Order: sequence, then structure tokens, then C-alpha cells
Amino acid sequence: MSTKTKQWGAIIVMIALFAMIAFVTNLCSPMAVIVKNQFGASNFLSQIGNYGNFIAYLIMGIPSGMLIKKFGYKKTALMALAVGIVGILVQWASGKYGFGVYLIGAFISGFCMCMLNTVVNPMLNLLGGGGNKGNQLIQIGGVFNSAAAVAVYIIMGALIGEATKAKISDATPALLIALAIFVIGFIVILFTKIEEPQQPVEVKSEVKDKYSAFSFRHFKLGILAIFLYGGIEVGTPTYILQYLTSEPAAATPGIGMSGTIAGLIVAVYWLMMLIGRFIGGAIGGKVSSKAMVTTVSIAAIALVLFGMFAPQSWLVKVPGIDWANLKVIWAEVPVGIFAFILVGLCTSVMWGAIFNLATEGLGKYTAIASGAFMTMVFGFAIMVGLQGLVADWTGSYMTSYVVVLFCAAYILFYALVGSKNVNKDIPVE
Repeated sequence: MSTKTKQWGAIIVMIALFAMIAFVTNLCSPMAVIVKNQFGASNFLSQIGNYGNFIAYLIMGIPSGMLIKKFGYKKTALMALAVGIVGILVQWASGKYGFGVYLIGAFISGFCMCMLNTVVNPMLNLLGGGGNKGNQLIQIGGVFNSAAAVAVYIIMGALIGEATKAKISDATPALLIALAIFVIGFIVILFTKIEEPQQPVEVKSEVKDKYSAFSFRHFKLGILAIFLYGGIEVGTPTYILQYLTSEPAAATPGIGMSGTIAGLIVAVYWLMMLIGRFIGGAIGGKVSSKAMVTTVSIAAIALVLFGMFAPQSWLVKVPGIDWANLKVIWAEVPVGIFAFILVGLCTSVMWGAIFNLATEGLGKYTAIASGAFMTMVFGFAIMVGLQGLVADWTGSYMTSYVVVLFCAAYILFYALVGSKNVNKDIPVE
């Protein structure tokens, strides 16, 4: 009974960390609207907060796996939260000291997010026993991750208000909320007993292990899949928000919607992710990760193609939830935007399922593999930046979604072909 209690305690803590990751990470995209206004940045440069956050993964991914191997999951999570507290404080100070300080804060926060992700994903997978059950637990964690993302867009939309007047200092309340979350998380984890999986005992030998996580083809193709996945998850809502708030006369035109309304609309994308993850969590024990990724990749490709080419004169009313007044608001947007919002249903299960497929069968290489997996999250910055460049070059947000389309096509390939473990002869005990 004691073991079960400890296990459920660990599961609850890991799920809470999943929510923290989303809240802080998703601050960057709404901040891009502020940056674009306050500093007159292009679509590419406005995403510099995202770049700082995600490129930190490139530096911290492998070290995060090594920290888990040396100190365990709990101590690594505590170190991550301490780093996160510093990152939020630095971003808070940027309201007074300028955008350069904000960028440094985003970079420090990226270290924290990488460390937490490296802890959460393998821990939930291991607590679930791997396979379908491990994937199910990750999907349930994703429900709370999406709920936090919804909250960020609603809060930031309210703080931004009119996009053309938004300043970095307007985001101070959201940063204070993030700071409180980290402090509370640190205290809770510090006093929570977590029964961690036993780390493999290394036998010192003069003969170097000729194998590693990178000896597995499905793992290498899997980390490329997660590199590109960011182009779908983050790129889709980021440029919905840019399109909705950009003025019709701007170099890259939009429809000039207020930041408050646009934030509520884009929050529906993350609400779709929450619904998708809830469904994924419910069926994850019976449906394989491969089947999940295959299905949602095909759906994402269809939705993005429709969104790109549907006439912008075709309008549809899209709901947003005004949580402050507990009512539904409706805004008229091109039907293609609604299709992009529905992509959230597809991205909902991709992260956990790709992680599961990429690390399945790695055994003793899992901890380091998880760190390497997190390293590739810097692809989120690359793909979001690339989409911004395409938007700048073509003067069209719709055309920029060709980047999202390419990413979805590769993930479909990975699910159908690349995820198969063809290296079962490698010893993993």
C-alpha cells in the first residue's frame, strides 16, 4: 500500500510539473505581439523570446539527462525549479531594464523547461510501465499541460488589450503568477516522497560501450520528429495570433482584431489540445502510439491544406471563452483560421506518442536518450522562426503554413516507417 501511495504521489507531482512547463513556455508567443509593437520588430524578430526559450534546450538537453543519472528525478526537478525562479525574476525585471533583459530571462527559463521536460516524460512513462500504459499517463499529463496553456493565452490576451499599445510591462501580472507557481512547486516537491526508478548500475570497464541511444535508428528519426513537431504545435497558434492582431494595412496583413479577443480565440486552439489529450488519455491504454500519431498526422495535413487555400472571404463565427465573466464570446474569422484552430486536436497526442515511440526498447540508454530528446526541442525555435521568415518574404501568414505542412508530413512518415525498432539485437540491460 505504501508503494502504491508513493507511486500516485509521484504521478501527481509529475503531472503538476507538466502544467508548469506549459504556463511558462507559452508566455513567449503572446509576448511576441508586445515585442512587435514596442520595438517595431518583424515577424521573424518578434519571436526572439521563443528562440531564447527553445534554443536553451540545445545546450541543456544532454546535461539534463546526465543530472537525472547522477542525482535522480526529484533532485533534478528541484534544481530545475530553482533555475526557473531566477528566469522569471529576470523576465520581470525586463519591464524596467528593456528587451535584452527579457531575452536573457527567456533563455534561463528555457534551461528550466528543458530540465523539467527531461524529468517528466520518462518518469510518467516509467510509472505507467511503458508501452500503451506509459503513453496513456503522458497523455493525461498533457491534459493539464494544455489547460495551463489555455490559461496563459486568456490572461495574456486580457493584459495585452489593444495590440498597438501593448508594452512589456503589461505582462508583469502573468510573470508574477508564473513565479508563484514555481515557488509553490518547489516547496511541494521538496516535501513529497517520490519512489524513483532504480538507475542502472554502471560496471566500470576498460572497454567502452560501443552502443548508445544513437545506435537505434528509430530513436534518431524520432528526435528529428520532435524537432519538427514544434513547427506544428507552436507555429500554428503563434501565427494565428499574429494574423488576427496584425492590421490590414501592415506589411504582412491580418484582420486587426483586438489582443483581448484574439487571445480568447487562440486559447481555443489550446482548449482543442486539452480535449484531444483527454481523449488520448482515456484511450491510450488500448490504442498504440503508432496508431495515434498516424491518425492525427493525416488529419493535421488535411486541416492545414484547407486552412491555407480556403478563400479568406469565407467567414465563420468562432467561440472564445470569457472566463472573467463566465460567458462565451463569438468572433468572425476566415474559415481557414478555424481549421488551424482544430489542428490543436491533432497536436494534442503527438508529443507523448512520439516520445514513447522514440524511446521504446532503449532500456539502460533511456535517461541519456531523454536528455538528447529534449535537446531537439530547439527545433521549436527554428521552425517558428522559419515560418516567420516565410511570412516576411511572402507577405502572407497563410503561405507561411507550408512550414507546418512539411512538419506534419514528416511525422506521418515517422509513424508509418521510421518508428520501427530495427536494432533489437543491441543489448539494453
